[in-house]
Amino acid sequence: MRIEGKMLIGQRAVLGTNGSIRAIHAATGETIEPPFGGAADADLECACALAWSAFDTYRESSLPARAEFLEAIAQNILDLGDGLIERCVAESGLSHGRVESERGRTVGQLRMFASVVRQGDFLGVRIDPADSERKPLPRVDLRLRYVPLGPVAVFGASNFPLAFSVAGGDTASALAAGCPVIVKTHPAHPGTSELAALAVQKAVRDCGMPEGTFSLLFDSGRDIAQRLVGDRRIKAVGFTGSRGGGTALMKLAAQRPEPIPVYAEMSSVNPVLLFPAALANRAEAIGRTFAASLTLGAGQFCTNPGLILAVDSPDLDRFIEGAAAGLADAPAATMLTPDIRKAYETAVARTAAHDAVQAAASGIEPKTAHEAQAALFVTTADAFVRHTELHEEIFGAAALVVRCPDLAAMLALVESLDGQLTAAVHIDAADHPGVRMFLPALERRSGRILVNGFGTGVEVGHAMVHGGPYPSTSDGRSTSVGSLAIDRFLRPVSYQDMPDDLLPDALKESNPLALNRRVNGLMSLG
Repeated sequence: MRIEGKMLIGQRAVLGTNGSIRAIHAATGETIEPPFGGAADADLECACALAWSAFDTYRESSLPARAEFLEAIAQNILDLGDGLIERCVAESGLSHGRVESERGRTVGQLRMFASVVRQGDFLGVRIDPADSERKPLPRVDLRLRYVPLGPVAVFGASNFPLAFSVAGGDTASALAAGCPVIVKTHPAHPGTSELAALAVQKAVRDCGMPEGTFSLLFDSGRDIAQRLVGDRRIKAVGFTGSRGGGTALMKLAAQRPEPIPVYAEMSSVNPVLLFPAALANRAEAIGRTFAASLTLGAGQFCTNPGLILAVDSPDLDRFIEGAAAGLADAPAATMLTPDIRKAYETAVARTAAHDAVQAAASGIEPKTAHEAQAALFVTTADAFVRHTELHEEIFGAAALVVRCPDLAAMLALVESLDGQLTAAVHIDAADHPGVRMFLPALERRSGRILVNGFGTGVEVGHAMVHGGPYPSTSDGRSTSVGSLAIDRFLRPVSYQDMPDDLLPDALKESNPLALNRRVNGLMSLG
């Protein structure tokens, strides 16, 4: 497939006329052809009208047909071959191996949602049959299923140009739920986005889905993105990015005449708690594995370990020495965009100049203007309490170690933190009693708790939670990774005393879809 710089609105390829976006080679700063035309109001109107027109047909598409559609998207992405990989590497600065792995994850989650759709449990069917003999009053017949919300606006992420972008987790889960999707691309990787969108568009056509099931828009500024969220036909938003961007979308969605949910995954420092026995037994080894996690992908993960909490001791010094040794071997890495690199360098310089912070280690110096150097800093628990700016995320390979006088002070710091995507504890058997005291606080503040690991590396599965209390996400009750992500785009509808021939197939007495259903509160297998 050839990149033409065009948006995809339904089955049409449209060259935008409202300004333009130019892709930049992340490692060299050179412009990559072609230019991409930004959407005008008429393009947005057409995409939203098509999505709304498609909704009632697409949402009632058969479960096998919808599953086959998701699988077709996955295969089409694979069929793009090396062209997709090469373009993504150029636009993102990510390594070939990382991009190939991300393509595998993108394909894997599409196929996982196809399996979820085929099984049908996401419909959440519940049936309370009528009981004319119940006293003092007869019971009505009640049947419940989950239905899709409506067209969803998905915003592509900067740091995952495949897995959290055009055909990524938000799109896959929304399509699985039965929602048409309009993607607003991230400006950092427009060519990658067009290629992935062509794969989705082809699947729409080949699988006979309504034309408006999917569209792709470029925005040369912010106006189209804002109007997309404000359009009355959009019923939910999926977003991965900064806290500022996420909260701006939340505000727009809340101010609509009909407010809609925004599922925004935003900032997190992902605290790592080092317990005494683990430090005593393997401080240097933990330090080295921490350095590897911190610098993975230039630290551009929302689950990057940005905060280390531990009791001050010679063992903590050994951990810092191990981390410093690991960072000393870590080459400077190309960051996703010049703006992201500049923001990282500014935050690192500000932290280094802080009166309460000491520089502990750094990576290899950059060889080009597009690379960034890893950094590790140290402060005290008292300073961390007094200077709340030290709590803020640095997006990149930088972290802060906090020396705590004891476990009680460490627990108090955990209690002071904002909501987090992850929290990790490094422990040995002797640490278990102490960890037990921390678990309630960690559960209140994070969506995923790890033991003897780091948050980087998010498994796509049924038990994964990639979410957490605000501000790590806008809604801590949800996840953007794993099969439960489909729940974000569904709502329950109850049907009372509805004649059987008018009921949707999921609720008919004969159970023609062979679904697992909860009848009178008890699970009945299909």
